[in-house]
Amino acid sequence: AWAEKICGVSVDVIEALAVEYATTKPACILPGLGVQRTSGGENSIRATIALCALTGNVGIPGGGASGTVTPQGHEEPPEIYKPENPYKGLIPAFMWSKAIDCPEAMTPRDDGLKNMDQMPTGIKLLFSLASNILINQHSNINDTKRILSDTSKCEMIVLSDLFMTPSARWADLVLPAPSLFENATIPNVWATDDYILYCDKATEPLFDSLFEYNWIKEVARHLDLYEAFTQGNEDSDGWAKTCYADLRTKETELPEWEEFKQKGGYMYKDNEVIVPFRENIEKGIPFETPTGKIEIFSRQLYDLNNPEEIGGVPIHFRTVEGPEDPLRAKYPLQMVGYHTKRRTHSIHDQNLLMEELDPPAIWIHPADANERSILNGEIVEVFNDRGVVRIPAKVTDRIVQGVCAMSQGGWYTPDEKGVDVRGSINVLTLTHKPTPVAKGNPQHSNLVDVRKCIS
Repeated sequence: AWAEKICGVSVDVIEALAVEYATTKPACILPGLGVQRTSGGENSIRATIALCALTGNVGIPGGGASGTVTPQGHEEPPEIYKPENPYKGLIPAFMWSKAIDCPEAMTPRDDGLKNMDQMPTGIKLLFSLASNILINQHSNINDTKRILSDTSKCEMIVLSDLFMTPSARWADLVLPAPSLFENATIPNVWATDDYILYCDKATEPLFDSLFEYNWIKEVARHLDLYEAFTQGNEDSDGWAKTCYADLRTKETELPEWEEFKQKGGYMYKDNEVIVPFRENIEKGIPFETPTGKIEIFSRQLYDLNNPEEIGGVPIHFRTVEGPEDPLRAKYPLQMVGYHTKRRTHSIHDQNLLMEELDPPAIWIHPADANERSILNGEIVEVFNDRGVVRIPAKVTDRIVQGVCAMSQGGWYTPDEKGVDVRGSINVLTLTHKPTPVAKGNPQHSNLVDVRKCIS
């Protein structure tokens, strides 16, 4: 009954689902990659892992341990060799803006610092390559703008991209990059699929653009590191050939380089499906845990001494800007993001031909719309203390009451008052409270309200 009040799913449905999952053999939970992107994300994932363990679905065909994919047992596609970084300090990727703004306040416990007790300095030089994360794809855009506007903090930003993205407008140096059609390479495949691809060059790079490797190696030359960096490979195609040769020593069924290039890829024939943890269960091999067993109770997490956010066992916690946050009295709608069919993340949002496929909109339930006198297609403002987004309303019963949704990836486009008019969800998302363990992004935990646009 307590869960019904939070999620809106009836007690009968919750109990029926629990019984069906517990009595179905095998049964698999595939949570995807969005469940953990909330302000309490690790607790949700830990709960699904516990369910898998309690019902005997770990290490059996057709079961699952709450992972997202099934590995195929092949090596990952080749990549340029990465030299060892002499500096061992690490921060979670989501915490980069705080590492610029107030590095002196960061700690291992609260901010996920690794191999260091404190930041020796803030980030002073930032390279952003083939990424719109500098502004568009990072939470709380208005606060990120504040941080980047203070040039005494991050003193230099170098960005390389194909288009003049919202992030590119905040860089000190913008370097034009070629598209995938202008560069020969071996692209990554999704997870551990059973094939590798070769992407041939269709045309020479346009407008004097350079693949990032080609200018980074010149920086290496000025640092007297050219030979160590290139290792005899003058371009990405040379590296691809070198790495492919190394891959063939492990994947012996792969064809010769020229045949691989000519065919554009290779589909593996030897495709053993790996069942994660099968040998642990069937052969009694210890798990990689402190006890060597499946641990539903984690002493390591318990010892973090953070009982308000993470416990020794996975239980429900009230989360920041979740359904039980007192802030709902001010901002009553839970806003989540979703992937739209018109783009991948923020790629090609500027392509106007895609507007017909899926125009920007905020999904809102008819009851919530009626309460606010909002009509379908009407321009509304979605807002909270972090900012305002002006966007058409999509009134639909395909979303539950009390929740609204906006696709992620819309290019941040502020008007003269700083109101986004494109549907950039990260105007409204938060950075001050990352996930409790990994310190990752909580971008589906947002409380907002929606009002008719009066201007």
